[in-house]
Amino acid sequence: MTTEKRNFDNAAATWDENPGRVKTNRDIGDAILKQNILTPDMDVLDFGCGTGMLTVRLQPFVRSITGVDSSPGMLNILNDKITKLQLSNVKTMLVDIEKGQKLTGNYQLVLSSLTLHHIPEIKPVLAQFYQVISPRGYLCVADLDMDDGRFHEDKTGVFHSGFDRAVMRKYFSEAGFDNIKDTTAATIIKPVLNHGTRQFTVFLMTGQKKAK
Repeated sequence: MTTEKRNFDNAAATWDENPGRVKTNRDIGDAILKQNILTPDMDVLDFGCGTGMLTVRLQPFVRSITGVDSSPGMLNILNDKITKLQLSNVKTMLVDIEKGQKLTGNYQLVLSSLTLHHIPEIKPVLAQFYQVISPRGYLCVADLDMDDGRFHEDKTGVFHSGFDRAVMRKYFSEAGFDNIKDTTAATIIKPVLNHGTRQFTVFLMTGQKKAK
């Protein structure tokens, strides 16, 4: 793994041009919708929203979504979409938790898709999620199953080769969530150097904040 952070600003302009990435985001969005937890009065935080593919996908089903990312370039793309699509219930927030910045607000759902493997320490992030989720609100995390390091050709900014679901469930529980469930949200088939093509899976894990 690496200790170097990836500069996502450089990739922002062409991020949405990858058809596989678009399909994966669509599949993850479908998996979240199948959980039947989204409601029209729900305020959502999308952590690591990138260009907002998932944000835009889910916004019709909730009251508001705040897209949070540490990359100004990614948020610029999402802001352009907000303007073009006239999305009155979507806003963006620039937050870099690795610089000590904190999440703010109160949400009935925090979701994070394919972001946590870019963060060195997971437990402090889950603790921040817990703080901004209202009682009995939800956390949804989508990320790669264990992949032995072959998913990313460029390891810059990749701190985890996917996650063991049992370990992630333990993290959820220790952070204060119960009713923890997981499912396979997406399957990604991509070429692997010297190994032809390979299938990778993305899990979706949901948990509910315990009532005090």
